[in-house]
Amino acid sequence: QVQLVESGGGLVQAGGSLRLSCAASGNVFSINYMGWYRQAPGKQRELVAEISRSGSINYVDPVKGRFTVSRDNRKNTVYLQMNSLKPEDTAAYYCFARTPAPRNYNYWGQGTQVTVSS
Repeated sequence: QVQLVESGGGLVQAGGSLRLSCAASGNVFSINYMGWYRQAPGKQRELVAEISRSGSINYVDPVKGRFTVSRDNRKNTVYLQMNSLKPEDTAAYYCFARTPAPRNYNYWGQGTQVTVSS
């Protein structure tokens, strides 16, 4: 089992920045990818960014150039630096940690709210 604890959400004006953190504990050696999904009201949960243990990174197109995902494997922590925030970034952000193939099982954090005012 893996436990994920998130921090760093909040309310910010458009154009502002926030940094999310997510610390993993438990059977962390079973994890490959870590990252973030988000879910806005009335919408499906979508992948925002992910980073593998070796540093391979993927971003969803709307956040490219504005968000940066990073990871500290010694601290088992993943970060999401969000700059130039837009109202459409408003959502609940969920940290995840995924085991390698073939299982590809996702552990989830409790979620943290990000609200961007216009």
